[in-house]
Amino acid sequence: MAKVLYFNIDDNLDYENSLLKEWGIKDIDLIEIKDKEYKKDFISHVKDSEADGLVVEYEQVTKEVLEQLPNLKIVSLQSIGYNNVDIKAATDNGVCITNIPGFCAEEVAVHTIGFLIDLVRKISFYDRSIRNGFWDPLIGYKTYRMTGLTFGMVFFGEIPKAMVPVLKALGLNILVYAPTKTKEYLAEYGCEKVDSLDELLEISDYVSLHCPLIPGVTFHLIGEDQLKKMKSTAFLINTARGSVVDELALVKALKEGWIKGAGIDVIEDEANEVSELFGLENVVITPHAAFISEDSFYDGRRRALKQLVMRLSEKVKPSSLVNKDLEVIF
Repeated sequence: MAKVLYFNIDDNLDYENSLLKEWGIKDIDLIEIKDKEYKKDFISHVKDSEADGLVVEYEQVTKEVLEQLPNLKIVSLQSIGYNNVDIKAATDNGVCITNIPGFCAEEVAVHTIGFLIDLVRKISFYDRSIRNGFWDPLIGYKTYRMTGLTFGMVFFGEIPKAMVPVLKALGLNILVYAPTKTKEYLAEYGCEKVDSLDELLEISDYVSLHCPLIPGVTFHLIGEDQLKKMKSTAFLINTARGSVVDELALVKALKEGWIKGAGIDVIEDEANEVSELFGLENVVITPHAAFISEDSFYDGRRRALKQLVMRLSEKVKPSSLVNKDLEVIF
């Protein structure tokens, strides 16, 4: 019987156990661990557990954690991002790392477009103003039509693909900075490829981030130099990961008017839930909620469980393997 630890996952495991029963899987035992107040550190929870599988969302799966799990065969992430896992250490130890790409593409796409419309039409800005006693339709920054303006996307996965038809319907031209995508591929979606991030930042009226957080590659991809290249009338939208943006630089840019405003779903210090962005009028901010819906919630859980079943019960290579070069030994 393979033992799988679910650590601080929302809800209970009734849904997962019902799926195992439905799929006829009898050789996997799911064990739920809750410690939202962190009375013990993560290593203490996994040490001596003899777990074959581990399911987390945001918990840091470090080399030290992996060393406490000699039987571990798979870490199934209930997320798209995998920056919380030491991929090299996992690969060196023969551990599969899986994620659930695209599970919330529709939700994040709609949320991002919601940011766009909110910022352009000042909806949240007006709402806050009225609640503070000011009924003034001319308050705040000037607004302009979107038709004919340029929406710039940084990377092009399932979420940007879902956004394209709506952006086109709004009359926007779409530029994409995505080094791994060809000009021809992007043209199939009605998008134009740019060769550099700087070019995209200089041209775009709206810049939306859709890249994973990769140390040394996308960490602080948008910093002071990049923000200064944007138009003073431009908006930045981040529904990716907080540390893709240098937050202090963004705060400075918003205070000093380098850009007009920002739509932010992710911050750098989500562990402590603090940010200087909270106090700025030209920011619309949500609590890392872009991915949330009842549909995505259950779809993500089902897909994460399926990766465990493939590795531990069906004895096949998981379909959403992050460390793709890993030679899986059964």
